[in-house]
Amino acid sequence: MRGITYDELNVGDKADFSKTITESDIHSFSAISGDFNPIHVDEVYATTSTMGKKMQGRIAQGMLTASLFSGILAMQLPGKGTVYLSQTCIFKAPVKLGDTVTAQAEVVEKLEKGRVRLAMTATNQNGIVVVEGEALVIAPREA
Repeated sequence: MRGITYDELNVGDKADFSKTITESDIHSFSAISGDFNPIHVDEVYATTSTMGKKMQGRIAQGMLTASLFSGILAMQLPGKGTVYLSQTCIFKAPVKLGDTVTAQAEVVEKLEKGRVRLAMTATNQNGIVVVEGEALVIAPREA
């Protein structure tokens, strides 16, 4: 697999990746990140606390959901050789266990020095936007 070079990229190019969020994903992300907030890992808390009732049970970590963007940038658009410079995220809606999240990247601007700005959006299986933001990357210069 090769990356898409800066010269090959066009404004409007898109790529996406879908993943169903599992119990294992949440626990693995907790172990890696240290985020053991009970809204993610404690079913009793997530169904009885004020916040849990508002969220209607356990939810995935926001950064777990946002991490799906990384896979697109590293493996698809631009792909192999991409350097991730920055990411903004606005968390719009909770992601529940069993939700299938589709993350999408779209090239919105080619900048100087090989930099590319991409719109990043994640939606659940019902089409609800759960995360949106923007990424700045350096695209590969050669395949």
